[in-house]
Amino acid sequence: MENLIKFKKYIMDQHIAFFLVVAVMVITIAWVIIAWYNYRLKKRIIDSGPLNDDALGFLRNLKNTGNDTLKWGCIIFAGGLGLVVINYIPYEFGSSLPYGLEAMFIAAGFLTYYAITNRQQKQ
Repeated sequence: MENLIKFKKYIMDQHIAFFLVVAVMVITIAWVIIAWYNYRLKKRIIDSGPLNDDALGFLRNLKNTGNDTLKWGCIIFAGGLGLVVINYIPYEFGSSLPYGLEAMFIAAGFLTYYAITNRQQKQ
């Protein structure tokens, strides 16, 4: 029975690893596509001729402030930390403990991002 539980855990770990690799690849490709189209849009607006106030406002809104990078860095770091902690906590197969713990770590990543951006806005 113990070997069956270990085998199921091994298979589940393999599926999670595959899912994570696919998710990272899709997110990376989407990020590159969005960055490329933002560049093309900015270039097309600038090449169209003199800019009025609406076009300048639109271009300023497209500017990357770095907060997106900070947000995803906090979330991914907290999620990875949660996976490391889950690795060292014993739990039974079928338990919802790993899912709840991972959700709590990801939420902590969001809260960290929120606290950092609030502190930056106050300064």
